[in-house]
Amino acid sequence: MHTLSREQVDFYNENGFLRLEHVFAADEVRRLSDELERLMQEWTAEGPGWVGPWREAYMTAEEDERARATFLNDLHFYSAAYMRAAMNDRLTGAVIDLLGPNVELHHTTLHAKAPEMGTPFPMHQDHAFYAHEGPGYIDAIVHIDAASEENGCLKFLPGSHKAGPLDHFSSESSVPYLPVDQYKLEDAVSVLGNTGDVVFFSYYTVHGSAPNRTSQWRRLVRFGYRDPANAQVAGTAHGRPGPMLCGQKRPSESKATAA
Repeated sequence: MHTLSREQVDFYNENGFLRLEHVFAADEVRRLSDELERLMQEWTAEGPGWVGPWREAYMTAEEDERARATFLNDLHFYSAAYMRAAMNDRLTGAVIDLLGPNVELHHTTLHAKAPEMGTPFPMHQDHAFYAHEGPGYIDAIVHIDAASEENGCLKFLPGSHKAGPLDHFSSESSVPYLPVDQYKLEDAVSVLGNTGDVVFFSYYTVHGSAPNRTSQWRRLVRFGYRDPANAQVAGTAHGRPGPMLCGQKRPSESKATAA
């Protein structure tokens, strides 16, 4: 099930992210897009997106008022198509190359930036939202729509994963994010993506994205994969086991996951 070359693995280990083209064929993406349209109509509602003082650094007051985004957690609980997508051979093969032989699906999440003024995301690490004990966690972003500079593609700080978990600002009225004066979107590397491409990154890699200023939705689906030996300590789906997509979960690891 190996997918990546030695050079691709080395690039990921050095930079903390990797784009892999054409993981999903055009007909597969069309089916996923159609199914996502149904899920968004039946299960989601537009909202302002992530809140917090960081918005003042990313948008004008007028843009902040208009900014909208849509989210849906655990798409694979709503749709068999997304459960099958999580098990795509090229996708899971790349995760095995980066993570190791034992791969557990942790979660799936839709991130959809609305047309005209789709909400941006501040610089952050995903570890802040589903903390585990160690580095054995990979996020895979599946591009249902192409991602460009204009519609808010992902932007990464290369090598930032090597610092491990960072202290994020958070409060009852805001999501965790990194200080905007120290971690700037303009310092990050843009990673564009065509439909069917997948961007893999460590949950320690600092990243964010600009607003969507186009007339179309920008829809990405995140698949979170972990080594089952990497016990979760807080956050999304804490204490919930996930399906094993490759390899085995040992008894001691099961107990650690449920602790």
